[in-house]
Amino acid sequence: MKLVFPNGEHGQVFLNPGANRIGSDIDNAVVLNRPGILPVHAVIHISTTGANLQVPAGAGPVTVNGKDVLDIFGLRSGDTITFGPVIAKFAVVEESKSGGGNFGDDDDSGATRVRAAIPKFVLRGVSGAVFSKVFPVAGPVVIGRAPECDISVPADEMSRRHAMVKPTPDGLQVEDLGSSNGTYINNKRVQTGFLGPGDELRLDAVRFILVAPGMEIPNATKESPATNIKPAGAPMGTQAKMQMVAMALVALALLGIVAMVLMKK
Repeated sequence: MKLVFPNGEHGQVFLNPGANRIGSDIDNAVVLNRPGILPVHAVIHISTTGANLQVPAGAGPVTVNGKDVLDIFGLRSGDTITFGPVIAKFAVVEESKSGGGNFGDDDDSGATRVRAAIPKFVLRGVSGAVFSKVFPVAGPVVIGRAPECDISVPADEMSRRHAMVKPTPDGLQVEDLGSSNGTYINNKRVQTGFLGPGDELRLDAVRFILVAPGMEIPNATKESPATNIKPAGAPMGTQAKMQMVAMALVALALLGIVAMVLMKK
Protein backbone atom coordinates (compact mmCIF):
# COMPACT_ATOMS: atom_id res chain seq x y z
CA MET A 1 0.00 0.00 0.00
CA LYS A 2 1.24 3.49 -0.73
CA LEU A 3 0.46 7.19 -0.92
CA VAL A 4 0.90 9.17 -4.14
CA PHE A 5 1.02 12.97 -4.09
CA PRO A 6 -0.20 14.23 -7.49
CA ASN A 7 0.84 17.84 -6.81
CA GLY A 8 4.41 16.90 -5.88
CA GLU A 9 4.48 17.90 -2.21
CA HIS A 10 6.18 14.55 -1.47
CA GLY A 11 7.43 11.56 -3.41
CA GLN A 12 5.33 8.40 -3.38
CA VAL A 13 5.58 6.56 -0.07
CA PHE A 14 5.23 2.82 0.49
CA LEU A 15 3.40 2.28 3.77
CA ASN A 16 4.87 -0.21 6.22
CA PRO A 17 2.90 -2.57 8.48
CA GLY A 18 1.97 -0.79 11.69
CA ALA A 19 1.61 2.94 12.33
CA ASN A 20 2.68 5.37 9.56
CA ARG A 21 2.69 8.89 11.01
CA ILE A 22 2.10 11.84 8.69
CA GLY A 23 2.94 15.45 9.57
CA SER A 24 5.71 18.02 9.88
CA ASP A 25 7.79 16.10 12.47
CA ILE A 26 11.02 14.82 10.88
CA ASP A 27 10.60 11.39 12.50
CA ASN A 28 7.34 10.71 10.66
CA ALA A 29 7.01 8.17 7.87
CA VAL A 30 5.70 11.02 5.68
CA VAL A 31 7.14 14.48 6.38
CA LEU A 32 5.03 17.34 5.00
CA ASN A 33 6.58 20.76 5.52
CA ARG A 34 3.61 22.90 4.56
CA PRO A 35 1.68 25.66 6.37
CA GLY A 36 -1.19 24.22 8.38
CA ILE A 37 0.41 20.77 8.79
CA LEU A 38 0.75 19.70 12.45
CA PRO A 39 3.71 17.66 13.81
CA VAL A 40 1.50 14.52 13.75
CA HIS A 41 -1.38 15.46 11.46
CA ALA A 42 -2.72 11.93 10.90
CA VAL A 43 -1.73 8.26 11.18
CA ILE A 44 -2.36 5.44 8.70
CA HIS A 45 -2.40 1.99 10.32
CA ILE A 46 -1.58 -0.95 8.02
CA SER A 47 -2.56 -4.48 9.10
CA THR A 48 -3.26 -7.81 7.46
CA THR A 49 -6.93 -6.87 7.23
CA GLY A 50 -6.50 -3.49 5.52
CA ALA A 51 -5.75 0.17 6.23
CA ASN A 52 -7.30 2.65 8.66
CA LEU A 53 -6.78 6.41 8.75
CA GLN A 54 -6.70 7.89 12.25
CA VAL A 55 -6.87 11.58 13.18
CA PRO A 56 -5.47 12.02 16.72
CA ALA A 57 -7.34 14.30 19.12
CA GLY A 58 -6.59 17.91 18.27
CA ALA A 59 -5.00 17.03 14.90
CA GLY A 60 -6.26 17.41 11.33
CA PRO A 61 -8.05 18.69 9.36
CA VAL A 62 -8.24 15.56 7.21
CA THR A 63 -10.79 14.52 4.60
CA VAL A 64 -11.35 11.35 2.56
CA ASN A 65 -13.18 11.82 -0.74
CA GLY A 66 -14.35 15.23 0.49
CA LYS A 67 -15.73 14.01 3.85
CA ASP A 68 -14.21 15.16 7.15
CA VAL A 69 -12.49 12.48 9.23
CA LEU A 70 -12.79 13.11 12.96
CA ASP A 71 -11.54 9.81 14.39
CA ILE A 72 -10.91 6.60 12.39
CA PHE A 73 -11.79 5.87 8.77
CA GLY A 74 -11.28 2.67 6.73
CA LEU A 75 -9.34 3.33 3.51
CA ARG A 76 -9.94 1.75 0.10
CA SER A 77 -7.78 1.78 -3.00
CA GLY A 78 -8.35 4.95 -4.98
CA ASP A 79 -9.44 7.13 -2.04
CA THR A 80 -8.43 10.80 -2.18
CA ILE A 81 -7.08 12.11 1.13
CA THR A 82 -6.37 15.72 2.05
CA PHE A 83 -4.00 16.54 4.89
CA GLY A 84 -4.78 20.22 5.32
CA PRO A 85 -3.72 21.77 1.97
CA VAL A 86 -1.96 18.60 0.72
CA ILE A 87 -3.75 16.10 -1.54
CA ALA A 88 -2.77 12.41 -1.69
CA LYS A 89 -4.06 9.25 -3.37
CA PHE A 90 -4.21 5.98 -1.44
CA ALA A 91 -3.27 2.97 -3.59
CA VAL A 92 -3.12 -0.77 -2.99
CA VAL A 93 0.08 -2.26 -4.38
CA GLU A 94 -0.85 -5.48 -6.15
CA GLU A 95 1.21 -8.17 -7.78
CA SER A 96 1.03 -8.09 -11.56
CA LYS A 97 -1.40 -10.58 -13.07
CA SER A 98 -1.05 -12.41 -16.36
CA GLY A 99 -3.49 -11.35 -19.02
CA GLY A 100 -3.29 -7.78 -17.64
CA GLY A 101 -6.77 -6.42 -17.57
CA ASN A 102 -9.24 -7.95 -15.14
CA PHE A 103 -8.85 -7.47 -11.42
CA GLY A 104 -12.03 -9.32 -10.47
CA ASP A 105 -15.72 -8.51 -10.15
CA ASP A 106 -15.17 -6.50 -6.97
CA ASP A 107 -12.84 -4.04 -8.67
CA ASP A 108 -13.59 -0.40 -7.78
CA SER A 109 -14.05 1.75 -10.87
CA GLY A 110 -11.56 4.60 -10.95
CA ALA A 111 -9.32 2.95 -8.34
CA THR A 112 -5.59 3.48 -8.72
CA ARG A 113 -3.92 0.18 -9.65
CA VAL A 114 -0.16 -0.21 -9.46
CA ARG A 115 2.17 -3.14 -9.88
CA ALA A 116 4.29 -4.42 -7.03
CA ALA A 117 7.52 -2.48 -6.71
CA ILE A 118 10.76 -4.09 -5.53
CA PRO A 119 12.46 -2.01 -2.80
CA LYS A 120 15.82 -0.69 -3.92
CA PHE A 121 17.59 -1.60 -0.69
CA VAL A 122 17.35 -4.45 1.82
CA LEU A 123 18.85 -4.74 5.30
CA ARG A 124 20.05 -8.26 6.06
CA GLY A 125 20.40 -9.21 9.74
CA VAL A 126 23.71 -10.90 10.57
CA SER A 127 23.55 -11.24 14.36
CA GLY A 128 21.33 -11.89 17.36
CA ALA A 129 17.56 -11.55 17.06
CA VAL A 130 17.74 -10.46 13.39
CA PHE A 131 20.09 -13.24 12.25
CA SER A 132 19.30 -14.28 8.62
CA LYS A 133 16.21 -12.01 8.43
CA VAL A 134 15.76 -9.50 5.61
CA PHE A 135 14.02 -6.11 5.86
CA PRO A 136 13.09 -4.19 2.67
CA VAL A 137 13.58 -0.43 2.97
CA ALA A 138 11.20 1.44 0.66
CA GLY A 139 10.80 4.58 2.81
CA PRO A 140 11.84 6.01 6.18
CA VAL A 141 12.21 3.11 8.64
CA VAL A 142 12.59 3.35 12.42
CA ILE A 143 14.52 0.52 14.11
CA GLY A 144 14.22 -0.12 17.82
CA ARG A 145 12.95 -2.28 20.66
CA ALA A 146 9.42 -0.81 20.75
CA PRO A 147 6.72 -2.96 19.09
CA GLU A 148 5.47 0.02 17.06
CA CYS A 149 8.83 0.47 15.29
CA ASP A 150 8.98 -0.43 11.60
CA ILE A 151 11.74 -2.93 12.43
CA SER A 152 11.13 -4.10 15.99
CA VAL A 153 14.08 -5.95 17.57
CA PRO A 154 13.41 -7.59 20.98
CA ALA A 155 16.92 -7.04 22.34
CA ASP A 156 17.73 -5.43 25.70
CA GLU A 157 20.70 -3.51 24.28
CA MET A 158 18.44 -1.68 21.80
CA SER A 159 16.74 1.60 22.69
CA ARG A 160 12.99 1.80 22.17
CA ARG A 161 13.55 4.04 19.12
CA HIS A 162 17.20 3.43 18.33
CA ALA A 163 17.81 4.72 14.79
CA MET A 164 16.10 5.69 11.55
CA VAL A 165 17.17 4.93 7.97
CA LYS A 166 15.94 6.72 4.85
CA PRO A 167 16.58 5.62 1.25
CA THR A 168 18.64 7.86 -1.06
CA PRO A 169 19.60 7.19 -4.70
CA ASP A 170 22.87 5.56 -3.61
CA GLY A 171 22.17 4.04 -0.18
CA LEU A 172 20.60 4.84 3.17
CA GLN A 173 20.81 7.97 5.29
CA VAL A 174 21.24 6.85 8.91
CA GLU A 175 20.26 8.90 11.96
CA ASP A 176 20.70 7.93 15.61
CA LEU A 177 17.53 8.78 17.58
CA GLY A 178 19.25 9.44 20.90
CA SER A 179 20.04 5.80 21.66
CA SER A 180 21.86 4.79 24.84
CA ASN A 181 24.36 2.39 23.26
CA GLY A 182 25.04 4.10 19.95
CA THR A 183 24.70 3.64 16.19
CA TYR A 184 27.70 2.51 14.15
CA ILE A 185 28.55 2.35 10.44
CA ASN A 186 31.45 -0.02 9.77
CA ASN A 187 32.35 0.16 13.51
CA LYS A 188 32.45 3.98 13.54
CA ARG A 189 29.93 5.62 15.87
CA VAL A 190 27.75 8.20 14.13
CA GLN A 191 24.93 10.60 14.90
CA THR A 192 24.13 10.82 11.20
CA GLY A 193 25.85 9.02 8.37
CA PHE A 194 25.61 7.29 5.00
CA LEU A 195 25.26 3.52 4.60
CA GLY A 196 26.30 2.22 1.20
CA PRO A 197 25.74 -1.26 -0.32
CA GLY A 198 27.88 -3.79 1.52
CA ASP A 199 28.36 -1.53 4.56
CA GLU A 200 27.54 -2.76 8.07
CA LEU A 201 25.01 -1.00 10.30
CA ARG A 202 25.45 -1.85 13.99
CA LEU A 203 23.02 -0.81 16.71
CA ASP A 204 25.06 -1.69 19.79
CA ALA A 205 25.45 -5.47 19.21
CA VAL A 206 22.69 -5.93 16.60
CA ARG A 207 24.20 -5.93 13.09
CA PHE A 208 22.81 -5.52 9.56
CA ILE A 209 24.38 -5.51 6.09
CA LEU A 210 22.92 -3.28 3.36
CA VAL A 211 22.16 -5.17 0.16
CA ALA A 212 21.33 -3.53 -3.19
CA PRO A 213 19.78 -4.98 -6.39
CA GLY A 214 22.13 -7.26 -8.27
CA MET A 215 24.37 -7.61 -5.24
CA GLU A 216 24.92 -11.08 -3.85
CA ILE A 217 23.45 -11.31 -0.36
CA PRO A 218 26.27 -12.28 2.02
CA ASN A 219 25.89 -15.53 3.90
CA ALA A 220 25.25 -14.88 7.57
CA THR A 221 27.27 -17.62 9.24
CA LYS A 222 28.00 -17.94 12.91
CA GLU A 223 31.60 -17.68 13.95
CA SER A 224 33.30 -20.91 15.00
CA PRO A 225 36.23 -21.03 17.46
CA ALA A 226 39.70 -21.33 16.02
CA THR A 227 41.53 -24.62 16.39
CA ASN A 228 45.17 -25.66 16.16
CA ILE A 229 44.49 -28.76 14.08
CA LYS A 230 46.33 -28.67 10.77
CA PRO A 231 44.65 -30.04 7.63
CA ALA A 232 45.95 -33.30 6.22
CA GLY A 233 48.98 -32.82 4.03
CA ALA A 234 49.95 -29.49 5.58
CA PRO A 235 53.73 -28.99 6.02
CA MET A 236 55.12 -29.47 9.51
CA GLY A 237 57.02 -26.76 11.36
CA THR A 238 60.62 -27.06 12.67
CA GLN A 239 59.48 -27.86 16.23
CA ALA A 240 57.28 -30.70 15.04
CA LYS A 241 60.14 -32.17 13.00
CA MET A 242 62.48 -32.08 16.02
CA GLN A 243 59.86 -33.85 18.14
CA MET A 244 59.55 -36.58 15.50
CA VAL A 245 63.35 -37.07 15.41
CA ALA A 246 63.53 -37.27 19.22
CA MET A 247 60.75 -39.88 19.33
CA ALA A 248 62.59 -41.94 16.68
CA LEU A 249 65.84 -41.85 18.67
CA VAL A 250 64.04 -42.96 21.83
CA ALA A 251 62.46 -45.84 19.93
CA LEU A 252 65.86 -46.93 18.57
CA ALA A 253 67.38 -46.80 22.06
CA LEU A 254 64.59 -48.99 23.45
CA LEU A 255 65.10 -51.50 20.63
CA GLY A 256 68.85 -51.62 21.45
CA ILE A 257 68.18 -52.31 25.11
CA VAL A 258 65.75 -55.12 24.24
CA ALA A 259 68.32 -56.66 21.87
CA MET A 260 71.04 -56.64 24.59
CA VAL A 261 68.75 -58.35 27.08
CA LEU A 262 67.90 -61.08 24.60
CA MET A 263 71.60 -61.69 23.79
CA LYS A 264 72.45 -62.16 27.49
CA LYS A 265 69.81 -64.82 27.73
